[in-house]
Amino acid sequence: MNIYLDLFLTFAKVGVCTFGGGYAMLPILQREVVEKKGWATDEELTDYFAVGQCTPGIIAVNTATFIGYKHKGVPGGVLTTLGVVFPSLVIITAIAAFLSNFADIPVVQHALAGINAAVVALIAASVLKLGRSTLKNGAAIAIFLCVLALAAAGNLASFGALGVLGTVLDILTSPAVLIVLAGIAGYIIFGLFKKGGAGK
Repeated sequence: MNIYLDLFLTFAKVGVCTFGGGYAMLPILQREVVEKKGWATDEELTDYFAVGQCTPGIIAVNTATFIGYKHKGVPGGVLTTLGVVFPSLVIITAIAAFLSNFADIPVVQHALAGINAAVVALIAASVLKLGRSTLKNGAAIAIFLCVLALAAAGNLASFGALGVLGTVLDILTSPAVLIVLAGIAGYIIFGLFKKGGAGK
């Protein structure tokens, strides 16, 4: 199969199977892009998700663009982006054209409840798999635990019980800020410290 067509069809398959937002795309991407196609490693996929979280736009689309660009340059990036959004565009257009109040239909509500539960399980399984390939030393585990604690604190702050402090904490613990802080910590720990150690 032509590689460009393969890129488009693979990400169209990812797009049509993604329920629950960008993070729900992670287990599907692992299977299709890492395990079946070998277009990226688990570590690269984690990097793409991290950068996709920090850059403007939808994380699923950003990640697809990064993978396509890495594999086949600008044409690859364009095709993977079109592929991942095409199924959603078709499905949403059909729903808007033929069904009114689609989300209020009881059958749809019950189906989505089951899908959302499955998505949480799939994301958890993917996180465990990525953790094994990423958390390889004490420094990485320490960064992980710090970010986890800050994210949990941010979630508690979002309930509004902490007043102004909660609002500040909510801003400081947004995913983009946490990823940037983790990147700085990683640069300092793995970059500067290691260089300093090598110099000695």
